[in-house]
Amino acid sequence: MNKSHVTIGLTNPKSPTNVGAVMRAAGCYQVDEVKYTGQRYEKAAKFHTDTKSAARTIPLTGVESFLDNLDPDTKIVCVELAEGATPLPRFKHPENAIYIFGPEDGSISQNVADRADHVVYVPTVGCMNLAATVNVLLYDRLAKSDEMDESNELIKKSRDNRNHLLIKEK
Repeated sequence: MNKSHVTIGLTNPKSPTNVGAVMRAAGCYQVDEVKYTGQRYEKAAKFHTDTKSAARTIPLTGVESFLDNLDPDTKIVCVELAEGATPLPRFKHPENAIYIFGPEDGSISQNVADRADHVVYVPTVGCMNLAATVNVLLYDRLAKSDEMDESNELIKKSRDNRNHLLIKEK
């Protein structure tokens, strides 16, 4: 079976803190790349430090458009509080996808939404923070996947080196 390919697209993000949290989530959920549009992030990033260094292993790239140069089998999935969108719990994730998120203070353009194969939303009361929404989307993808690693080895590799908690069988 071919490995899936997942890209996160951030529409004109303004907060380096949010982008940093998205990069951390991308590492945790094995995202292949993160792309962003607009100029606000680059300007703000000059005054911010990446403490998790996720960008060393996952490309973070500025692009003019998310829709250019996509592989033919990549599905465009917009994640936005949009009328007519599919609630995330009812959504079946495609194997290869670019998940496009709106900016913290706006929405995805109608042009991008019109090109989307799917538009989904997280059914919360009120809107979530950008990074929180990315985490929820990626967790939903993992939870619905047949490829989930349920081993103790994953736990050992993933947890903080000061965490040695062991659950005893009852």
